[in-house]
Amino acid sequence: MDYGTLLLRIEPILKEKKISKNRVCKDLDIPRSNFNRYCRGEFQRIDAQLICKLCYYLQVEIKELIEYQPPTEEIQE
Repeated sequence: MDYGTLLLRIEPILKEKKISKNRVCKDLDIPRSNFNRYCRGEFQRIDAQLICKLCYYLQVEIKELIEYQPPTEEIQE
């Protein structure tokens, strides 16, 4: 059953604020390979501490950072 997906809007926020991925990784001590996976949406779980770090660092609300994308199929009852 497809329940939809979560999208982390990291790249658009970085672009808007003119912050490089390298700067974020260095300042927040995040491995670049892990950060790239989050940016590409290639993750199974979200690290709550990372989300807190990103919200604080980027000065955004969680609703600006995480977007829910509903499934493409309709739910059948």
